[in-house]
Amino acid sequence: MLLVLPVAQAQPGLPAVSPPPYNARALFDPSYLRQAPPATRTAGGQPGATYWQNTADYQLAARLDEKAARLTATATITYTNNSPDALSFVWLQLDQNLFRADSRGAATTPVAGARHGNPDPGFAGGDSLQAVSIELHGQKVKAQYRVTDTRLQIILPEPLRPHGDRLRIHLAYRFNIPMNGSDRMGRLNTPNGEIFELAQWYPRMAVYDDVEGWNTLPYLTAEFYLDYGNFDYTLNVPASYLVGGSGELVNPAEVLTATQQQRLAQAAASDQTVLVRSPAEVTQPGARPGGKDGRLTWHFKCKRARDVAWAASAAFVWDAAKLNLPSGRKALAMSLYPVEAATDSAWNRSTQYVKKSIEFNSRQWAEYNLPVATNVAGRASAMEYPGLMFCRADLHKIYLWNDVSHEFSHSIFPMLVGSNERKYAWMDEGFTFFVTMLLTQDFNHGQYYKYIYDPASVAGSLVQELCAPGTAPPYTVPDALDHRNLGFAAYNKVGYGLYLLRQEILGPARFDFAFRTYIRRWAYQHPTPLDFFRTMNNAAGEDLTWFWHEWFYENWLLDQAVTSVAYVKQDPAQGALVTIENKGQAALPVTAELTEASGRKRNVRLPVEIWQSGSTWTFRVSTTTPLTAVVLDPAGILPDVNRANNSWQPLQTLAP
Repeated sequence: MLLVLPVAQAQPGLPAVSPPPYNARALFDPSYLRQAPPATRTAGGQPGATYWQNTADYQLAARLDEKAARLTATATITYTNNSPDALSFVWLQLDQNLFRADSRGAATTPVAGARHGNPDPGFAGGDSLQAVSIELHGQKVKAQYRVTDTRLQIILPEPLRPHGDRLRIHLAYRFNIPMNGSDRMGRLNTPNGEIFELAQWYPRMAVYDDVEGWNTLPYLTAEFYLDYGNFDYTLNVPASYLVGGSGELVNPAEVLTATQQQRLAQAAASDQTVLVRSPAEVTQPGARPGGKDGRLTWHFKCKRARDVAWAASAAFVWDAAKLNLPSGRKALAMSLYPVEAATDSAWNRSTQYVKKSIEFNSRQWAEYNLPVATNVAGRASAMEYPGLMFCRADLHKIYLWNDVSHEFSHSIFPMLVGSNERKYAWMDEGFTFFVTMLLTQDFNHGQYYKYIYDPASVAGSLVQELCAPGTAPPYTVPDALDHRNLGFAAYNKVGYGLYLLRQEILGPARFDFAFRTYIRRWAYQHPTPLDFFRTMNNAAGEDLTWFWHEWFYENWLLDQAVTSVAYVKQDPAQGALVTIENKGQAALPVTAELTEASGRKRNVRLPVEIWQSGSTWTFRVSTTTPLTAVVLDPAGILPDVNRANNSWQPLQTLAP
């Protein structure tokens, strides 16, 4: 999910900050992050020979009552216990219960409101369970269960056996669809009909993993942690509606006109966007099949995914284009949006934004793994689901690109690499921030890059956050973050930290190899933070423990300073001795730009190891004439809290 953040601007001069004295032993502590991994994971950060993971397959059937704004549905979940443990109970997530007036999420929403709270006073929300039964070991029985806030626990009549035993859970339920669904779903009225965006719309299995067992954090609006499985789902909606859903539409002949099918086939072979339903056709009855009793049932399948979501409306314009994937596999980029958003500065560009985002990330990191990528315009603001993203209908120009590029970069994290977003939002949002930086730099020769991700501007923004009282570090449970601090801790600091790791510490070649190794190792699986840290250390061939320590666990301040300049035997022709100091507790490599009186200019790069034994370092530079300037971090890309001491100039210039 993308936070609505201001476009990056150049930062004004910041007041000097005096951080605590530097302590090299604290930063380079050799025992930090040395806790042993579980037996299922290796010391090098990859799944071990005994790694296991449970699966959940879903068969879902839902009916949308558009007049009452209500969904009625049934679900059959086939849960496979691949763990070595016998399970006497199982847990499911009922995230719609967030919208009950007595939910924990409602109780923990500030009085002033919050983007991810429930801003619909008096709304009668929550899952209403009509029936719950189970099939286990050949017996079908009514389930013994209890609901606690957003969690459903089913007590099994006998344990679910380890190593492949299966349980089937049957549920019938319904819920009222909120107008403002915690900014992750909801409804939007448009001149041609209401847009419904449906997410967290079925009971989902909680994750039982090898690290914590059952993961049962309540849904307080932090994101998700889900197992992978296959989905087969049907959606009964008014015949006038178009539906976009995660996965592949498997009955197009039943729900599309012959013209729409033909245009969709044309789009599958076209790099240019093809209109499947034009703005003019939105109000034409003949642009949709009639259906039985004025309704149609759309059938989707989504394989090896962690979730599915969908959207439906009579108001949708629909366009599409092909995706060019490295393997040659066929896939489609699509967009659904209302007529009023169909302008060349707004949603007419959406499908090309989707296409370029997925194609770049597929080349750079990992190939897109689903047959369709659909962007939907509605009320929800920048929210990602497998193969389907929700973005606000009123976005345009740079703001639309920013949301689309970020949300479809989530196709890697967490859709492909299934981290625990409920606890480690930064493994999802921060990684995606970084991926989107490179994507935006590549798109259209950096058309939007300097306005959103200019490194000096991002670094300046980080300094402001780091110096603000009470700012929490990234390694903080997202529910415990002040909502104003979430963008810094989960997104910007981590994403920019990876950028610095790539540009200033490892270099692109080593970083890219290690990052791809992490993605490949943990595709469709559940990495922990230590798995990421260890993979990067091992694949890059660098002990980065100091970096993980200062950047993820702490908000230590960086302050690099030039202390003095002297000449060997007081003769510039024999070389200069430059002394620098690390005045803050954080440390990074040093780039020093040196200018001589002759006009010669060069950069000297020093590794972080210069700070292992203390806070000062002197280096020698071959010079022929006096130095007229020394500047640390000349590009201004480090989050240095006091840039006033980054430069040195002589009180008087010696004659060459």
